[in-house]
Amino acid sequence: MPPDSLVVHYHEIALKGDNRPLFLRQLIENIQKATQRLGVQKIVAPRGRILLFLEKGANWEEIVGRLGSVFGIANYSPAWRRSTRYEAIEETIAALIPEKAFSSFRMSARRGDKSYPLSSQEMNERLGRFVQERSGARVDLENPERTFHVEILPREALIYTEKVRGPGGLPVGVSGPVAVLLSGGIDSPVASYLMMKRGCTVSFIHFHSYPLVTKASWEKAEELVEHLTRYQYDSRLYAVPFGEIQRQIVAEAPAALRVVLYRRFMFRIAEELARRERAKALLTGESVGQVASQTLDNLAVIQEVATLPILRPLIGSNKDEIIEIAQQIGTYLISIQPDQDCCRLFTPPHPSVRARLEDIRRAEAKLDIDGLVKLGVEGVTIREFRFSQENGR
Repeated sequence: MPPDSLVVHYHEIALKGDNRPLFLRQLIENIQKATQRLGVQKIVAPRGRILLFLEKGANWEEIVGRLGSVFGIANYSPAWRRSTRYEAIEETIAALIPEKAFSSFRMSARRGDKSYPLSSQEMNERLGRFVQERSGARVDLENPERTFHVEILPREALIYTEKVRGPGGLPVGVSGPVAVLLSGGIDSPVASYLMMKRGCTVSFIHFHSYPLVTKASWEKAEELVEHLTRYQYDSRLYAVPFGEIQRQIVAEAPAALRVVLYRRFMFRIAEELARRERAKALLTGESVGQVASQTLDNLAVIQEVATLPILRPLIGSNKDEIIEIAQQIGTYLISIQPDQDCCRLFTPPHPSVRARLEDIRRAEAKLDIDGLVKLGVEGVTIREFRFSQENGR
């Protein structure tokens, strides 16, 4: 018996007080984008839940899969909408019992409509006895093999037997835009995912050294953005030519300071592009001590050029923790593809791990800072990405 609905529950949104309607509207809009053309007839939001009405023949398994990428969802369930008449509820449960063998069960009935003639406790007792008689299974309130859920709403009852865990977090779009410095590595895609999960929309800025090296890192950045777009539905990638800027830094600056100088220019250019997106912050995948530019001394010197806040959601994470998330979200296998990252171009064998601001400023005094920033900004290539229902990305 295929379900005719999907019931979606949220958690964190329910704690938002007066802002709850705004968060809820955004979550519904995101669910609509994720499930369009899959047979969702309409979406309504009775108190405390979201309900998807499915057309006959809807691809409900595909819809269930798509909901797993919608931030803001605590859990979701294929469900059956029925009359609140007690006999109709019993009939539906009777039809569900044979679908899956079980030796223990729990009944979880909740009366959202307080005018309903039976209390939640009475519903649980009566329906529990009914399932026990029909199945021969024992009641287990702690660790049941199967749980039968019944929610009594004012006009209908919802019946379902499983809860699929959602990704949690906040709906993308409620927390404002940020711009990420996206490398082709493991860390920055994970940082992007984590900020999407906190409700941010992310624009992507990738620095490449093509044609001094191959286009591999640029192409990998495009693949990463395409993959991450399944979580926010629309994305924009700025590909910034950085090779000539690096060449001028190499010609004028001490070798040990190159990496820090590269990063300072990246932040300057990224901030210019971020303002085009009205981004409220820059985002990086930096983690303390992971590479030479990410010591506390160098991080402080690098961020000195930025006026926007810098978000670093991975700052206290180790590599194994970051890799685990990358594997879970599907970016790891893309990130480990070999490329020629611009940060490795002209990298000295012994970069400074404690660059001093006065030394950096002395080196930058020999460079045309405004001209190099303009070179990067004006040379940018922009590509738009849209979530595709055909391939799920």
